[in-house]
Amino acid sequence: MVMDLKWLDHLELLDYNLPNDFIALHPVSPRDHSRLLYYNNGDLSDFQFTHLPDLIPANAVLVFNETKVIHARLFFLTPMGAKIEIFCLDPFLPALHFDNLNAKNEVVWKCLIGNNKRWKDNPMSIEMAINESPVTLFAEKLEQVDDSFLVRFSWKSESEMVFGDILDAIGQIPIPPYLNREVEFDDETDYQTIYAKAEGSVAAPTAGLHFTEDVLKGLREKGVTFVFLTLHVGAGTFKPIKVEHISEHVMHKEQIRVSRKSLETLASASLNQQPIIAVGTTSLRSLESIYWYGNNLTEKSDAFLSVSQWEPYLSQKRLSLQEALRQIIHLMEQFNLSWLEGETKLMIVPGYHFKVISGIITNFHQPKSTLLFLIAAWVGEDWKKIYKYALENKFRFLSFGDSSLLLKNK
Repeated sequence: MVMDLKWLDHLELLDYNLPNDFIALHPVSPRDHSRLLYYNNGDLSDFQFTHLPDLIPANAVLVFNETKVIHARLFFLTPMGAKIEIFCLDPFLPALHFDNLNAKNEVVWKCLIGNNKRWKDNPMSIEMAINESPVTLFAEKLEQVDDSFLVRFSWKSESEMVFGDILDAIGQIPIPPYLNREVEFDDETDYQTIYAKAEGSVAAPTAGLHFTEDVLKGLREKGVTFVFLTLHVGAGTFKPIKVEHISEHVMHKEQIRVSRKSLETLASASLNQQPIIAVGTTSLRSLESIYWYGNNLTEKSDAFLSVSQWEPYLSQKRLSLQEALRQIIHLMEQFNLSWLEGETKLMIVPGYHFKVISGIITNFHQPKSTLLFLIAAWVGEDWKKIYKYALENKFRFLSFGDSSLLLKNK
């Protein structure tokens, strides 16, 4: 597999003008009344999202990311009255989201710190009441790591309390920075998918925000199969590409969790040649990462998924999707595992050969972003036609914007 150097050396090829008034500051209501741009092998048409069941093939498998956005923004006051924001990016100790959010004494997170220069007294503390029980939360800055910091959180309470409880009680949901507005009451529900389950993301898998129970019901009635997995979305999803050559961009690491049952469903779909459609770029990257983990398994491999940024472009081995999934399932059976966990830094750029999907449901992304690179990898030069159509027909862009269904023959 060879990256398309034309794209890699000329970042401006994935640039376009996005006027501010095209950026949706709030979602439409109800959420499934957003618009849906339908792309099918080069042809474009315009629907409401409620029509998705009419457009999805009856034997398709839809893959959803069931991650849940956590209240990752914490605010402290120094003794001098300075306001300090601590944005919890990634769990450091314990390293897995589930273990960290269920810790009962202390945790360490990799964090961004707003107004860091004013944080001179270490540690800081907040007193609060959770379910009428007094709690004191302490934050201690440990060390700087690149542009972020390791922060230890510890707490005292009269009743047993896990860190997830504390974030829920006093943290704030982290809406995208490009919205340039304060968090509002409705963001608590608007910025979560209706099927969100596994806590850990600091950004929503926004392609899923359009789904309602009615849309899901329509898909089930058509015979569409649902598969759920988890990729905890990091703040790196908003990280702009600041380097001249995309090969120098450092991709963020994100945690993945998928059940053996889900892998078996995907293996069956592959065997029966059912189209697999990713709901969002996070589901897509998860699926493709799972393939590469299975493709590169050896007898010495452990049962921890790990995919590096450029691994697919360096690997000489090419199993079928069916073979790659069967290798993973066999390994999980050997280790008696019901769940596969791990992490991916996979970056998908033009020249990438997709191994899993037949389509993707996705919003419209920022210029010169890794997400737009992924879309260009899927539809090629047609990304320009798609975005030109969306702009000319006044689609709404980014996280709270409209949706698209991009299908094509492999």
